Amino acid sequence: MPSFDTVLDPNLVEVKNAIEQTSREIGTRFDFKGSSAAVELKDKEITLFGDSDFQIGQVDDILKNKLTKRNVDVRFLDAGKIEKIGGDKVKQVVKVRSGIATEDGKKIQAALKASKLKVQGAIQGDAVRVTGAKRDDLQAAMAIIKKDLADLPLSFDNFRD
Repeated sequence: MPSFDTVLDPNLVEVKNAIEQTSREIGTRFDFKGSSAAVELKDKEITLFGDSDFQIGQVDDILKNKLTKRNVDVRFLDAGKIEKIGGDKVKQVVKVRSGIATEDGKKIQAALKASKLKVQGAIQGDAVRVTGAKRDDLQAAMAIIKKDLADLPLSFDNFRD
């Protein structure tokens, strides 16, 4: 029985490279001289540091620009709110989404049921496996999932006949 997996999986190597490029650019730009602007990655969390909310916004723009140039979808990023960390310094934690949450898995299953296609979706950990009788139904299911959940950068793996 043909099947495929719907996954939410960023390319972490490219994310790391984009963060290193952002850090390098922060070090060379004149408007960041003498400031505490920085960016670091730990366990799928990117932390942006700066002197003000405006500077955090600038660092965020640089990071998103570098991610886009490296073909990493910025929809993987889930930005938190800006926090004060003492004195006049601020930081922002940006999480890199990985794995489909159960709510999103249920949305995928609901979209497949509403489509009236002869396919079933099963949540398996942080992926959703879609099975069906025909390859054409599975390809139609991929199109429906991409259309209904456009806010998530989903990809499809493990297509089997």
